[in-house]
Amino acid sequence: MDRREWLAAAGSAVLVSACGGGSEATGDPSSLMAKGSPGKPPLVIGHRGASGLRPEHTLASYQLAIEQGADFIEPDLVLTKDGFLVARHEPVLDATTDVSGKFPPSRKSTRNLDGVPTTAYFASDFTLAEIKTLRAVQPNAARPQQYNGLFEIPTLDEVIALAKAAKGRVGIYPEIKHSTFHAVELGFGAHTFEDKLLAKLHAAFGKGKGAPVFIQSFEVANLQYLRTKTNMRLVQLVDADDVNPDGSMSLVPPYRQPYDFVVSGDPRTFADLLTPAGLDFVKTYADAIGPWKPYLVKTVADGVDRTGDGVLTINDRRVDGSTGVIELAHARGLDVHTWTFRNDASGYGFADPQAEMAYYMRLGVDGLFTDFPATGVAARDSLR
Repeated sequence: MDRREWLAAAGSAVLVSACGGGSEATGDPSSLMAKGSPGKPPLVIGHRGASGLRPEHTLASYQLAIEQGADFIEPDLVLTKDGFLVARHEPVLDATTDVSGKFPPSRKSTRNLDGVPTTAYFASDFTLAEIKTLRAVQPNAARPQQYNGLFEIPTLDEVIALAKAAKGRVGIYPEIKHSTFHAVELGFGAHTFEDKLLAKLHAAFGKGKGAPVFIQSFEVANLQYLRTKTNMRLVQLVDADDVNPDGSMSLVPPYRQPYDFVVSGDPRTFADLLTPAGLDFVKTYADAIGPWKPYLVKTVADGVDRTGDGVLTINDRRVDGSTGVIELAHARGLDVHTWTFRNDASGYGFADPQAEMAYYMRLGVDGLFTDFPATGVAARDSLR
């Protein structure tokens, strides 16, 4: 089924139940397509793999995401001391590995991580051989702990090999973590990270836009550089600190701007990138935007306890359809991939994670990141 037909066929009853009585998404669903869609149902992207069920960024987590039907798996990437790309959500190892039990505190260092002085075990202070002695742990105490200590920290090469072994059933969605930090604070030099990444991806998948690859970043200059070196699809991530009580986005450092904008003195915020002028700018180098999901929906505080916990919080706000960002992006030929959906953390206005994902799909997103890919696949299937 073509994605335009798929969206038009999706039932509005799902939306009403998802919002706990809130209003349905506005507009003709088929009109949300514009130019932004590849003509297929929305992508389900395994966020750090199936990280709700296995320690994140491990081959076991990625493999489970593949088995659950994810279209893409997401390796966040950082550099080791000797220049290898490994999969970690951040360049610090403390919360997601057993590093503190294997290396003394003297191996910690204090670095300026995107403007925040941070003392930690940094991946860049360890060789790949040392990192391979570590084992991953689940940082969320409410998630399964029985897999702690079982799985290595994978290299990008290993993630690529796993994806290719799936024989076309899954792509990879690497994120360049803290590009300016790696280039300047760690001294790797401008675009070393990006060049290493492209060398691996081009060797494995070629250079074309049809490759099963999206490259994402919260910074801008590195994506602009990549645009001159590859035809692979690029995604501009868009962050924020929180949602204010009035429904507006809270923009507090270090979540206010792309960090390369901070360094260069560019005053634009993340929110500015989602205005018509900002999206015109993003279109000059990227194929898609990856905004945090509250950017995409209007919310209203109406006194209903949607999460069922007996306490009214921002998570209980009623969701009242699109803010218009999806439509603006699609009108410019940009896809919209939003994040992050979790079974064990309520989204704004939702108690049912599958219904939440179905709602955003019905609004017209082209893909979503989830820690629980099976739920994302079920949400997509529920709207057929």
